[in-house]
Amino acid sequence: MVEFFGCSPDILNDVITIEKSMVNAAIEAQATVINATFHHFSPYGVSGVVVIQESHLAIHTWPEYGYAAVDLFTCGDEVNPWISYDYLKTAFEADYGSAMEINRGQADLLKRVNIDHLLKERQGTESQLEHKVKFSRNVWFTDKDENLALSLRHTGNLLYRKKSEFQTVQVLESHAFGKMLTIDNLIMTTEKDEFIYHEMITHPAMLSHASPKNILVIGGGDGGTVRELFRHDSVEKVTMVEIDGNVVEACKEHLPQIAVAFDHPNLDLKIADGIAYVAEAAAESFDIIIVDGSDPAGPAEGLFSEEFYKNVQKALKKDGILVLQSESPHFHQKAFIELNHCLKAIFGAAAVEVYLAQIPTYPTGTWSFTMASKDGQAKLPQLDQAAANAFSEKHDLSYYDGAVHQAAFALPPFVRKMLK
Repeated sequence: MVEFFGCSPDILNDVITIEKSMVNAAIEAQATVINATFHHFSPYGVSGVVVIQESHLAIHTWPEYGYAAVDLFTCGDEVNPWISYDYLKTAFEADYGSAMEINRGQADLLKRVNIDHLLKERQGTESQLEHKVKFSRNVWFTDKDENLALSLRHTGNLLYRKKSEFQTVQVLESHAFGKMLTIDNLIMTTEKDEFIYHEMITHPAMLSHASPKNILVIGGGDGGTVRELFRHDSVEKVTMVEIDGNVVEACKEHLPQIAVAFDHPNLDLKIADGIAYVAEAAAESFDIIIVDGSDPAGPAEGLFSEEFYKNVQKALKKDGILVLQSESPHFHQKAFIELNHCLKAIFGAAAVEVYLAQIPTYPTGTWSFTMASKDGQAKLPQLDQAAANAFSEKHDLSYYDGAVHQAAFALPPFVRKMLK
């Protein structure tokens, strides 16, 4: 029964490093590894177990305290758990550790039961089974708060990780949703369902505008929004302002099907603060402004402020449209409501329209977007549904078409009540 103190918080919050360290600790002690299952919890902590032929090794970490609790259970004399102890103390960069050894199974109280008939039933297969033992990895990424969690099993291999002054960017490969981009241990996008978010944050606004030519994207470092914008023939220029170049780099390297438009000649990519950029933008510069930011925390917190959206309104042309991701009405209810009220105060209640989409890897699966029109007019009644259908068919879209556009704005009663 082991405790490690003064460990590296970064290591204790890194499920990939913890899994490898625990597996290697078992191997160093001459154990036979059968299976490993590990979970990372957001924002802090890793739990896991390595099943060995001789029993198991288990761990839970508290990175915020630099503390790890580890149990090393072994059977017989072939595996030395103290070797695992020494290995993990070094791997976790612990200042010190403490351990208590307990011997279980008092020999004089045990009586052997004759179960040789079970061995006879398996005669001839035992040697084959021995050679078929294969180490199975179960490493899990968990995006959670105090009440809700989403877990995705991944390969355990870290494809990309860089920490900037703003955030930590990672790319992992999940079994169910392919490669996924995470920022500060929150899922941003995955290969399998990214098309839903990117089609829905771009096309409703683009097809609600008469002729969108000059577009500004705040955030959107994965490149999916830019990819969808350049499907529209009217677009002459897209300016994209992403605060963290690591997001762009990670997606260009590992999610190229999302980041496919970064080399487009009409894209002006700026690695800069989008909030400051909008504050300094000339009045009536853009036909459409898309705010493709993350949750209201860290560098994205300012994207949920009244001052920012007043600057956005100023930067829009007279017939301009703002569109943004506006959180989940289930999961981020407070931010969802406050943002809606803020936009109505700036653009006018009639000009602000909320719509929904179903995105499996976002908290609760239900996500909202909001359009706000500078001319004060609702855009949904003006939709040319036939044109939206033709656009969807031409570009072989996977989620958006005219019917989905129309349906997305049909809010359930609980959402309508919430926004009042």
